[in-house]
Amino acid sequence: MKAPLTKNLEIVQKTTKIYEVQFTKNGAVLDITGWTVFFTLKEKMTDTDAEAVIKKTITTHADAINGKTLVELTSVDTDITPKSYVFDLKYKDDESPANIGVIVQGKLTVTRIVTRRES
Repeated sequence: MKAPLTKNLEIVQKTTKIYEVQFTKNGAVLDITGWTVFFTLKEKMTDTDAEAVIKKTITTHADAINGKTLVELTSVDTDITPKSYVFDLKYKDDESPANIGVIVQGKLTVTRIVTRRES
């Protein structure tokens, strides 16, 4: 894997968003069977992992043989204060010893929901 990609994302508060991620190396898809993928969202970089606003551990992948996994942020996850947060997406493969790396990092901005009533 190369240096992490920097990406800024935006999501509306209290909504669900599913991000599809595909793992590749030199343009070829990687088989991620047995891999663990971690999504962590924090208010600031210096926060501990225990202080993370959202933590996801993904061990079941959408299409592991073709390197695809899904990161689902539910409406419960995104029921947080509208502002910018920092995030990363990290992996641990099934090698012994395991390779660990960050594939993408950046800011995720949660914007205020416009309609506040349920209908």
